[in-house]
Order: sequence, then C-alpha cells, then structure tokens
Amino acid sequence: MQKQLPFTKSLVAVADQAYFFQSFFRNIFKKGFEWDELFRQSYIIGYKSIGITTLTGFILGIVMTLQSLPTLKEFGAASYIPSMVSVSIIREIGPVIIALICAGKIASSIGAELSSMNVTEQIDAMKVSGANPIQFLVVTRILACAVMIPLLTIFADAMALVGGYIAAAMNGGITMTLYFHKALTILDYTDVVPAFIKTILFGISIGFIGCFKGFTYNNGTASVGLAANSAVVTSSIWIIIIDGIVVQLTNSILYT
Repeated sequence: MQKQLPFTKSLVAVADQAYFFQSFFRNIFKKGFEWDELFRQSYIIGYKSIGITTLTGFILGIVMTLQSLPTLKEFGAASYIPSMVSVSIIREIGPVIIALICAGKIASSIGAELSSMNVTEQIDAMKVSGANPIQFLVVTRILACAVMIPLLTIFADAMALVGGYIAAAMNGGITMTLYFHKALTILDYTDVVPAFIKTILFGISIGFIGCFKGFTYNNGTASVGLAANSAVVTSSIWIIIIDGIVVQLTNSILYT
C-alpha cells in the first residue's frame, strides 16, 4: 500500500474529525437521549475536578497579588491590586489555566477510557446490540464538558479573588469590603461575557478531542496511553488557538 504524504494525512485527519463532529451534532437531537449518562458524566467531570480547580484558582490569586504588589507600590498604585487581579483572572488567565488543567485531567481520562473500550471491543458490542455508542458515549461526555468546565472556571475565579484578598490583606491591610468592592465594580459585560463564551468552547473542544482520540486509537493496549497523551496535547493546542481567536474577535467587535 502506498504511503500517504504528510499533507494528505493531515487532510484525512481533518476530514475524520469533521465527520466525527457531524455525527456528534446529529445525535444530539435523536430520540432516546441518555439523560442519566449525561448526569453521571457531569458528576465525574465536574464534582471530581473541583478540588484541583479550586486549589489552582486559589493559588493563582495569591501568586498574582504577591508578584504584582511590589511593582505597583513603586508607582504608588497599590490600591489597584483588586482591580488588576479581578480583570486579569476573569478575562483571560482564569479560563485558560483552568481549561488547560481540565485538558490534562478530563481529556486524558476520556481518551483512555474510550480507547480501552475500543480495544476490548465494547464499542463494537454496543453497535451489535443495537445501542448508539455516539449518543451514549460521545454526546453525553462533550455536553457534560461544555456545561461543567464553565462552572468550574467560575468557581476557580471566585477562589482566585479570595486568594488575592488574603495575600493583599496580609501585605497591605485592605479590608474585605473594600477589596471585593474594587474587584467587582471594575468588571463589565465585555470582561465577563467573552470569557464565559470561551469556557464553553474550551469545554466542547476538550470533550470532543478526548472522545475522538478514544474512538480512533485502536491498535492494542499501547493505544490507550497514546490516546490519553494525544488528547491532552491536541486539546491544549486547541484551547490556545480558540483563546487567540476569541480575543481577536472580541477586540475587533468591542474596541473598533
């Protein structure tokens, strides 16, 4: 068999992903939607990831405050710490960092799980028995990611503000009321809405890449690890790409 050129292989990979996404989108609206599986996946993806996202957000707020405070004090702008932390965390750093954390935890888990089912022919058994593996395995996981990752990001952002307050209070003596008043009043819809939309897109990309890698890696037990690793790398790349696109679109729409 003639070996495919790298460019040809790339086109085939893009076509496979487009077809897989079409299958996912088509199965969302089919009868017999698996609500129980959706709730189960939401629990696994959301509740079981809340610890790492909480810790990440909390530490992120502390580190940003401690790193920025000395520089702002030199310019007599220490009072802007709450506003700076709030805007930078909620608009950009929080969604991206939490999405990358979730890519490492969730995309790898989905990829490894589905690849293992693929290797052991459980997915083929579902097809033979008349079940719809795309609807049961793929749709539920992608939608669960699209719902839970924004919620995880919101919670992590809140914990980042708490961490920022603790660091600021220990170093500057600011009161809680004043800190959160400055942190929240600086925000408007141009900060919150684009960030929230990004988290939904991040969630879809994490779930989709994890499912796609799990379904396509079927070359023995070694493919389980390969699927998990590829899911993390690919979803992380897509998170960065999506972030760049959304930021560019936001700047073009709101600031021109």
